[in-house]
Amino acid sequence: MTQTYRIFRNLNEAIDDAGGALDRARQPWMFNRALWFAIAEKHTCDGAALVIKAEAGTSACWLFLDHDRASTHSLSNWYCLRYDIVTDGPSPPFEALVDGLRAAGISHIRLERTGPMEEFLSHLRQRGWLTRREETSVSWRIDTRGQSFSDYWTKRPSRLKNTYRRKAKKGELSCTIHRQITPQIWSHVTDIFDNCWKKPDGTPELTHDFFACEADAGTLRIGLAYREEQPVAVQLWTIEDGVAIIHLLSYREDAKQLSAGTILTHHMFRHALDEEKVAMVDFGYGDHGYKRDWMDERVPLYSVTAYHAFSLSGLWAIGRMVWRKIRRRAPSISTVSGGRE
Repeated sequence: MTQTYRIFRNLNEAIDDAGGALDRARQPWMFNRALWFAIAEKHTCDGAALVIKAEAGTSACWLFLDHDRASTHSLSNWYCLRYDIVTDGPSPPFEALVDGLRAAGISHIRLERTGPMEEFLSHLRQRGWLTRREETSVSWRIDTRGQSFSDYWTKRPSRLKNTYRRKAKKGELSCTIHRQITPQIWSHVTDIFDNCWKKPDGTPELTHDFFACEADAGTLRIGLAYREEQPVAVQLWTIEDGVAIIHLLSYREDAKQLSAGTILTHHMFRHALDEEKVAMVDFGYGDHGYKRDWMDERVPLYSVTAYHAFSLSGLWAIGRMVWRKIRRRAPSISTVSGGRE
């Protein structure tokens, strides 16, 4: 079957060309949708959007990139839990996708927080690319099909259950869940962000735009914990097609001793399992120790880098990579000489 490719240097043109293939109804993973790439381009694109589309029969695939001369990286940002090559149909035409990269003048790509991408990497190597894949992060998740919250909670570690029991017994916190972003609710969210020890990644505008789109689609769940009517902890989840994703959690530094995060997570899980009957909960990327208490399955995420070995810019990029490795491994002057001169 003949495979063809098209190159788009305008994101809107690529989205229009795709028709409904990049819409919510066709793309179950939220970070594979036209809406997400539009948000990423608006708020965090360093260069210019570049989209390679490949087609064969009824199948198609897209590579959404942030392009800076001959080097490109994934059109994405820290909110994206896993970057994918977007596919539509049973047999993604990766061969033409690779041909499209070279036709677009690309000789170096770097894709962050991906799955294994075995088939795509194989096609790259067959066409003269040197590829490297390394595990750089993980995603934690748990299968909750058919489980009530009671079933789930029974299996949690004793230390987590004891912490919850001890803090909840004091009755200092109340928790609520909201599906819409009202001015009052968002002021509570931003108040917690402003008083957290670690500010959320990204700009306030990016955070608002992203979650407002999910609120419009009916998938957003905003969990808030209060102490005497003051908001002290927040979690932003989405629930869609039986999958709950925990995108963002934060608490006020001055409420740390309340274990507000544990109390609110317990409340959110109970709602997700008993009320919305979710089949999977995804705690996003990052190998944080606390996630292991709530989750069961650790899934590796990768950084994928590829260089075209038969182009000057690709060879130059390979040379720079090798030189950086040599410098990192070489002993310092002070180590060789035994100290200062």
